Parts: sequence; C-alpha cells; structure tokens
Amino acid sequence: MKDRKQKQSQSGSNKNILRITYFTAFVFAALAAYFIWFMQARSEDVINNPYNGRLAHFSERVIRGDILSSDGRVLATTEMGEDGKEIRTYPYGSLFCHTVGWSTKGKTGLESLADFYLLSSHIPAGEKIMREIVDEKNPGDSVVTTLDIELQQIAYAALGERRGAVAVMEPDTGKILVMVSKPDFDPNQVDDLWNTLVTGSSDEGLLLNRVTQGIYPPGSTFKILTALEFIREHPEDYGLYQFDCSGVYQDGEYTIRCYHQNAHGVQDLTQAFANSCNGAFANLGRFLDYEKMGNLAEELLFNQELPISLPYSKSSYTMGEDPGEWEVLQTSIGQGGTQMSPIHNLMVTAAIANGGVLMKPYLIDSVISANGEETEHFLPEAYGRLITESEAETLTAMMEAVVTEGTGSALKTEAYQAAGKTGSAEFETGRESHAWFTGFAPADNPAIAVTVIVEEGGSGGREAAPIARAVMDAYFSKYPERAGR
Repeated sequence: MKDRKQKQSQSGSNKNILRITYFTAFVFAALAAYFIWFMQARSEDVINNPYNGRLAHFSERVIRGDILSSDGRVLATTEMGEDGKEIRTYPYGSLFCHTVGWSTKGKTGLESLADFYLLSSHIPAGEKIMREIVDEKNPGDSVVTTLDIELQQIAYAALGERRGAVAVMEPDTGKILVMVSKPDFDPNQVDDLWNTLVTGSSDEGLLLNRVTQGIYPPGSTFKILTALEFIREHPEDYGLYQFDCSGVYQDGEYTIRCYHQNAHGVQDLTQAFANSCNGAFANLGRFLDYEKMGNLAEELLFNQELPISLPYSKSSYTMGEDPGEWEVLQTSIGQGGTQMSPIHNLMVTAAIANGGVLMKPYLIDSVISANGEETEHFLPEAYGRLITESEAETLTAMMEAVVTEGTGSALKTEAYQAAGKTGSAEFETGRESHAWFTGFAPADNPAIAVTVIVEEGGSGGREAAPIARAVMDAYFSKYPERAGR
C-alpha cells in the first residue's frame, strides 16, 4: 500500500515536471518566434525611430553620411563650418526638398528614413581605432537612392510655379524615380525660414509632401475602379454597354454634367472611359453592387495601409452598402467623399501596368561605406496581386484609348504608346477643379508609370497630361531601347 502511494506521488511529480518543461519550452519558442519576427519586420522601424536615443549617441562619433542619386551624385552632404560645426547642405536646393528632406528642426524624408544608415560607419576597424585615438569622428555610410536627377528636373520644370505633385516609378520593380511636390523651399535655409514654413496658409502647405501626404478627390481617375467593378459584374456583356450623352445627365432631382457640358453622343464603355463621360459613368454606377464596389476599393488599398515607408495620408472610400442616389452618382465619377493621394493613384496605375501585381515602392537602393564598399542592397519586393492579369489587360486597352482617341491625346506620339487616365476633380464651389493624369508607357511592356496632379489646374488632359508627357519623353530619350518602337 505504501509503495503504491509512493509510486502515485512520484508519477504526479513527473507530470508536474513535464508540464513545467512543456510550458517553458512553449515560452522559449514564442520568444524566439517574436525575436525573429521583430528582426525581420520591425527592427529597422525601431532603430530609425526619431525617439531612439541611440541615434543621437551615434552622431557624437560619426559624421553623417551622404545621400546620393541613383547615379552617385550628392543630394545631401555634411560640411564643416568655419566654427568647426557640422553643417548639412543640399546641393540641389529645393529640387529634392520634400523627398530628401532636411535634418534641422527635426528630420524628414530620406534624412529620417535613412537615419540609422547615415550614422553608421563601416570603414576598416584599424582606421576606426586610429580615429578614436586622435578623437576624430568616423565618416558615415552613404545612401544611394533610386532618384533620377534629370527626370526630377524635367518634372520640376514642367510643374512650374503651380501647386501640385509629380511621382514616377518603375512598375516592375517599385523603384521611385521622381517625387516632386510644390510649393517648396530651399532646405539649406530651414533655420531662417522656419517661422514662415510653419505659419504659412493651408493652401501653401510648404512642409507637406503632396506626393504622399496630399489628399484629393480622384475625379475621373477613379473611373478605373468604376469600370473594373462593372466589368467584374458583367464579364460576358460589358462590351455591349451604351449610353447616349447629351452633356447633362439627369437622374430625378440630381444633375451630373460632363466637363464643360461636352455632349459625347452614343458611347460604349471604352469610348465613355476614353472621353471621361461623367453621364455614362454616373449611369452605370447606379447598377453596381455597392457591397462589391466597397470590397474592390479596399482591395485597391482605399481605407488601407500603404506599403511605403515615408509618412503618408490614407486614402478613403466612404460609400456604404445602402447609399443615397446622389452619393452613388458622385462616387461613380470620383467625387463625393472619396479621397486619394498621388502615391496611391500611382500604385494602382503601376499594378495595372505590371499585370495586376503591385511592387512595393522604395527609395533606397543601397548603402555604401566611406571607402566605397556596399554594405546593404535592397531588392524589389512584391506587395501582392491587386487585380487579375486579364483585368489588367482590359484596363490597359481602355487606358490606351484615352491616349489614342480621348482626353489624354497630349501623350499621343510616334515614339512610344502610352496608356492613362485623365481627371478633373471638383473640390470646392467657386474654385477651379484639380487636374489629374495617371498612366504608363509603353502600353505593351511598361517601363515607367507617372502620376501628376495640378491643384486648381482645371482639365487633366490640358494641364496634367503634358507634364506626364514631358517626363515620359525625357525617360525614353535617356533609354530609347525601352520605348518599344
């Protein structure tokens, strides 16, 4: 009897030990999994966080490295002043103001995004020791960006004195080549201009990077989504759609007008898309499944986080499953409560150009030490498939028609075949609409995607499309083998 009790007691003890062992192993495995996830997904964000005190400590021992263009030209560097203090200078002045950013009064743009790399030094250990002995700082690593100086200059000049934004990326890699935002200022003078910069009018928004943080009604560029949803709901007969446009569409007490009340006559879906016929799209919007339309908007990143590292404003789609008639009409043509950033519009466009797959946009190509050794290299990464390859082909054909026979004729050229969509977005009664263009080229093998917005520019075809044309012309002049002709 006594032996039996001892055995039972021992058995109970063994079970407790096993429970503790399993629990400990589980906790260890969970911690290991978290550590691996943190190192892969979050470590860079934490390291680059402006509140990370370690970076300030790094600056005591390292001279901040350079920010370089894609071909190695200096966009930001550290010089020594007459008083021996380090001065951050920007050789191209306002050209890369919002993208490269500035590093006084806080850090923005690439100065913030690449902070850890710029304050790291990978010179040989022996050289580091010698510098420590003589109390001399180590030279920081330099960041090579994806930015193209010539294309940036072309886009900057084409936008001129107007407020707005121009963004350019490679659809098959996600490399951002151009990021222009106006109005701007010279980042070399941030200290002197600071009071003006922070107290300027909301219209000026001098500190705002309009590419990522500007938020606008998408206007007729949203017809890409409206057309896609109609195609999804009518896969067999969407080509049979017809609408007779008189320039004014009346739906009960509500009136929708085409731009300048242009009467387009009888239009099929592709013609209505090419001519940006508001009446046709307001009409077909009435017959969509609004729940599915909302799902499509979210699939195309409305109300979602965007895969980009710079600070950005989230785009919004607000029409619910049981909307009012006026909300339907407005939303179908990209008005109402719908809001979109230029970078988001560019992502949707680039995904269409890339057969439906969105590549994550990125600005940093590599990191090199002061002695020219590459310490980091960043490869293209797919975000995921937004639409099917077949849908991308159908939308591309419709966007080609915009250029060949519709509102985007400013991009019609023998040098290459572009595809795109114009837009004129109303935002306030009594003020001119914003002018949009978003598109890519060549249509059959896209190498470049471009999105332009000109605030209060009026017609997208007249004001925004020529800016995109200037950028595309410059790109294919630089890389004629990519024009496809």
